[in-house]
Amino acid sequence: MDWNPHITVATIVEDHGRFLMVEESKGGRAVLNQPAGHLDPNETLIEAAVRETLEETGWDVEPTSVTGIYLYTAPSNGVTYQRVCFAAKALKHHPEYQLDDGILGAKWLSRDELLEQRDHWRSELIIRCIDDYLAGHRHSLALIRPSL
Repeated sequence: MDWNPHITVATIVEDHGRFLMVEESKGGRAVLNQPAGHLDPNETLIEAAVRETLEETGWDVEPTSVTGIYLYTAPSNGVTYQRVCFAAKALKHHPEYQLDDGILGAKWLSRDELLEQRDHWRSELIIRCIDDYLAGHRHSLALIRPSL
């Protein structure tokens, strides 16, 4: 049996109690997620988080810590994802940036606003990552070791 977990990154960007979220089209409906995506060949996890955040939101960010490492098996397709979630600070917005295909736009939402839109979450990981961030889970970026 082949089992290939997918390596993904996500970024928590918070500004005065509001979180940078992505609204994207998935399976014909609009869903909410953190800026997130797959690790590309020859890229570090930190580089992937910075790239995905820019591609999906138009924001340059600087990762500051690791919030957590999560395993999630999507009920819709049975695929297992390993998500490395970073906390980052927003540096600069590029409103003219051409966002990735399928991205409807970026939104700043509070945790309460996210809870009101639970039916639109891409997965339960979004609130888990935010709650871990709010609980103070901040691990050094040194946790992410370069490849050999």
